Amino acid sequence: MKIINCICFGLVLIGALNWGLVGVWDFDLVAWLLGVGSTWTKIVYDLVGLAAIYTAVFGCRKMCSCCNGNTQ
Repeated sequence: MKIINCICFGLVLIGALNWGLVGVWDFDLVAWLLGVGSTWTKIVYDLVGLAAIYTAVFGCRKMCSCCNGNTQ
C-alpha cells in the first residue's frame, strides 16, 4: 500500500506544480510536454485527479483526527 501512496503523492505534486505554473505564468507544462488536448495529456490529468481524490480520502485519515473516528 505504501507504493500507491508514493505514486499518488508524486501525481498530486505534478498537478500542484502545473497549476502553479498556469496561475503565475499562464504556462501548462503537461500540455506543453504531451501536446494540447492529446490523449496522453488527458490521461495525466485524469490520473492527477484520481490521485487527489485518493489522497483526500485516505491521506486525511493519517493527517487529521477528524477523519479517523475520534470524536474529540
